[in-house]
Amino acid sequence: MEYITAVEAAEKWGVTPRQVQRLLAENRIPHAKKYYRSWMVPADAEKPADQRREEKSPDKSISSDLHYVLASTYIPAPCDNPEAIFDTMRDERLRPIVEIGFAYALGEFERAKRCFLQIGGDDDAVKLGACPTTMAAAISTGDYPFYMELETYLKNVIQASPNADVSAFAELTLASAQICTGALRMIPDWLKDGEFHALPQPAKLNAAFIRVQYFRWQGNHELMLAVAQTTLALCSAQHGISYEDTYLRLLCAVAHRALGSTDEARRYLLDAMRKNLPHGFITPFAEFMPLLSGLMEQCLEQEFPKHYDAVIGQWKRTFTNWLAFHNRFTEDPITLMLSLRDYQIARLAAQNVPYKKIAEQFHMSLGTLNNKMQVIYESLFISGKSRRQQLAKYVI
Repeated sequence: MEYITAVEAAEKWGVTPRQVQRLLAENRIPHAKKYYRSWMVPADAEKPADQRREEKSPDKSISSDLHYVLASTYIPAPCDNPEAIFDTMRDERLRPIVEIGFAYALGEFERAKRCFLQIGGDDDAVKLGACPTTMAAAISTGDYPFYMELETYLKNVIQASPNADVSAFAELTLASAQICTGALRMIPDWLKDGEFHALPQPAKLNAAFIRVQYFRWQGNHELMLAVAQTTLALCSAQHGISYEDTYLRLLCAVAHRALGSTDEARRYLLDAMRKNLPHGFITPFAEFMPLLSGLMEQCLEQEFPKHYDAVIGQWKRTFTNWLAFHNRFTEDPITLMLSLRDYQIARLAAQNVPYKKIAEQFHMSLGTLNNKMQVIYESLFISGKSRRQQLAKYVI
């Protein structure tokens, strides 16, 4: 078979080289081959029909399109080369969803927001698929107006859509942001109860992850761990790097840490780090920094020292934004006055962890910890006999 270059194909078909590159990226030219960075097109290949001019099937609804979008994008990326997932994409319109996921994991939140704005205004299925991560990017940057635009869009979808699965996915997307900011009163009952039947199939793992987060905020670490491990078993069977797999491992680490199983917590945390950090995916670890009571810093220093500054730096840039959103959504504002270390110590104290155990976790004497707690109480103007209960209102 004879081949010509993409530029020669563009001249032959009377289109621009960019259009040919798009057709190649969408795998719409049969038997085309890629050599390094260059494409070769069969000399006798005919120009593919312009899909934009084809009439849409009358029975193609947003519901069926959403199922297609989620099934095509909720897939793990290869562990050795995550970006190879782009080479397997046949539909170029789905690319923004995957790019937003990569940008968010890398901590490039402004890039994630820009990618969302490139999605066609009438492409509701793709916009819905991109909303969960884009909302997280808006929170991470403290962009409340942009977040509210997304929230309004989702609420309009819920009200206007006649399809239960579309409405359920929009509700799930809102819940994803709300649960991560601790706004528990805004979580729908069906999500709390694990009634996922209305959701598109690919979204059910994500729903289970959000439900685990709900148990974390409730302080039910035993149930949190059981559900997280069960759901993780389903994710792990897929192999590769995925949002759900990473965050469920971190939640297992948090649960084990809270239950006193530090070795198990370390194992789950390191498993997540080994999959993600070599590729620069730092965001999950920055988000979970305050929940692991110093264990995150220890593992970074010992196993991934090159990523220590990046993870800590991102935590410093974004954590106050997440707390600010929490304070907007709830009547129980969390303090912004404590350092990372003091916040971690205060969380444990508020959970009634014995001072001796806290001191051991942070490698300090009991006397040093008592002095530290006094400074924390004075910083938050807490006094009296029920200081730990008062502290919980600020840090939990």
